Amino acid sequence: MLLNLLSKEEKYYFLDLLTKVFTADGEVTDFEKRILQIYKTEMGDDINKHRHSNLPFEKLVEYFASKPKTTKNIVYYNIVFVSLSDEFYSVEVHEILDQIQHELLITNKKKIELLKAIYAEKDLREKVKRLVFEW
Repeated sequence: MLLNLLSKEEKYYFLDLLTKVFTADGEVTDFEKRILQIYKTEMGDDINKHRHSNLPFEKLVEYFASKPKTTKNIVYYNIVFVSLSDEFYSVEVHEILDQIQHELLITNKKKIELLKAIYAEKDLREKVKRLVFEW
């Protein structure tokens, strides 16, 4: 969500960071690959030229730490959103999310607001699914 607001470079680094989060608890799953494809579609055509960097997780987070609050919030929101969408929520992913929150200076208040938005979006999607499949 709102990933189209990121610059081309930010989009590339976001995908790299997201991939690091996905691989924290093992191989990238088919579900995670679908999420990556959905995000790439949202980001637009310029993302097709993306080639993964070899930057370590810490450097990717450091990159976003120097960005404006809006960028930090977009990155954090989307990483938390996909982490909570996965069937498995490992300790490793939880620790990574805490580290990202800390490094991006996301306050606990902002974290709670973003989590509420994530759950509201999930609830809306479930409501739509029920409506669509209801006879």
